[in-house]
Amino acid sequence: MTAQSTGQDAELAVLFADVVGSTRLYERMGDQRARDMVSMCIEVMRGATEQCHGTVIKTMGDEVMATFPSADEALNAAAQMQKQIGASSQLRVDGQPVAIRVGCHFGPVVLEAEDVFGSTVHTANRMTSQAKAGQIIITEATVAQLSSQWRAACRLIDTAPIKGQRNEVPLYEVLWQADDVTSMVRAVGHETDRSAYTRLRLWWLDQELLVDEGRPILTIGRADENDLVVKGSLVSRLHARIEFARHKFNLIDHSTNGTFVRDANGEESFVRRDSLQLKGGGLISLGRIPESDSPHTIRFVCERE
Repeated sequence: MTAQSTGQDAELAVLFADVVGSTRLYERMGDQRARDMVSMCIEVMRGATEQCHGTVIKTMGDEVMATFPSADEALNAAAQMQKQIGASSQLRVDGQPVAIRVGCHFGPVVLEAEDVFGSTVHTANRMTSQAKAGQIIITEATVAQLSSQWRAACRLIDTAPIKGQRNEVPLYEVLWQADDVTSMVRAVGHETDRSAYTRLRLWWLDQELLVDEGRPILTIGRADENDLVVKGSLVSRLHARIEFARHKFNLIDHSTNGTFVRDANGEESFVRRDSLQLKGGGLISLGRIPESDSPHTIRFVCERE
């Protein structure tokens, strides 16, 4: 479905891309040359969008807004934009390539009069404002829609407030460079043997939760919006998340007090605002040393087929 279908609700990937430092371009190159260079960037963005089955909704100065039927197609276009603009000999200033930044969010939109509306658009625009030169920044909702190959090329880097939302939204950077993507895709293909993990089981009090291909991201914290809600004075609203990618389970801590992990051999690890790979089985505790009989302790086991 494209944005030309009016008066309808749909779920689409909304993408914004803009030229970084365009004001500086006009100051250094003059109006005409800078305008020509920005126009070339816009045409590259438009071409990448159309080649990847997207629709350019509008252009605004040095920015393009586009929609795509799927998250994969949006990232295919975003990576193509970055590569083509970065490699163009015509898009250089003082020997340095012109840079763009890209943001994307997948979610519900309203299609009307060849335009799109809704909170998804605002969130996508916010992702772009969080991106630096040469970056592609996306949301967790977008990551959840991706194929395993693209999901493996995403890494959590920060959180940011979004207007109209109570909690900060996790920010993911897409490693779009060809070498990074190729190596990660190869890793995905080579990790489908018997030694690869396929699911993670978690037990807390009377709850059992599963992380796998069908549910690759699980959030833990004291806020009710989390998948696993653990109350406690040392537990942050969004304390940690567990992600499944490349047949590995990574625990990413966002908290003030950190997360403790004790493996089956009794070895303890501590992670704070960083990530840790979960292996085998053991205990997870939020903000305190794990104790097997504590109501704050989560048991986990990584399983294979």
